[in-house]
Amino acid sequence: MEKHDVSWMQVDRELKDSFAINYLHAHVFEAQTVSRINYHRIFIIQAGSGAIQIDDGNHQISGNELFLLAKGQLYTFEDESRITGYELSFGDCFWEKAPGSASNCKAVLFNNAVDNQQLPLNNADQSELNNLFQTLHQEYIKDDYPNKLDAMAAYLKIIMIKIANVNALLARGYDSYENQVYRQYLELVSSQYQTTHEVADFARQLGIPARKLSDLCRRCSGKGAKDIINGQIIAEAKRSLQFSSKPVKEIAYHLNFSTPDQFSHFFKKNTLISPNDYRGRFVNIGM
Repeated sequence: MEKHDVSWMQVDRELKDSFAINYLHAHVFEAQTVSRINYHRIFIIQAGSGAIQIDDGNHQISGNELFLLAKGQLYTFEDESRITGYELSFGDCFWEKAPGSASNCKAVLFNNAVDNQQLPLNNADQSELNNLFQTLHQEYIKDDYPNKLDAMAAYLKIIMIKIANVNALLARGYDSYENQVYRQYLELVSSQYQTTHEVADFARQLGIPARKLSDLCRRCSGKGAKDIINGQIIAEAKRSLQFSSKPVKEIAYHLNFSTPDQFSHFFKKNTLISPNDYRGRFVNIGM
């Protein structure tokens, strides 16, 4: 994928009522700056070509697929990428209007978005989801009426449940006790990884022993509890190194490391490259 000039990032547009859905027909993406999104975003691609870069991952576009982007992630489409499908964006305050029974689905899909970034769809799932997105889009473009937001939130709940059924984790039984605890853990890590890196701190909040939490995470995701924390930290560190000019020292303190050396050791242990060398890969982007 050809790298784009990321000397500055595009600010995600503010959405009325923290919600929007748009239909893109053979839409071609010209050279773009990188966007850091303030809303969760779903692309359902009916047909397409090119690629989308999400954080430091490059994903080819082929059609019959979903892309799930969590709030805070960075993305850009490769120049001349073309898609037909829907783009749906929603904020947490809009999601709160959705009935609580769908919250489990959102937690698994978006709190650990890297594992669910690109989901292929079979023909039946593609057809069913296309119909749901089309119905929601038609509702969205109607004139405002009392309780319109509640109606759209209900449609979003249905879409989220259907997408969750595509997700391998939820297919194993998202209503089990262990998966409920696992999702709560993902939510805590997503909101608190900048203040604590200790499994014991999260286990205490969940009311279970740290060893039990780690065993539970391995059964639900194949990763230990500490691996999940580290993955969240590394993802944010890579974004900051690649798409900002913050000194490594500032990034280290922002991510709650005591010293820059501690952060550098952690980063190299998990990526096999130093923070400065990782950043150096992108110094000449666009030149």
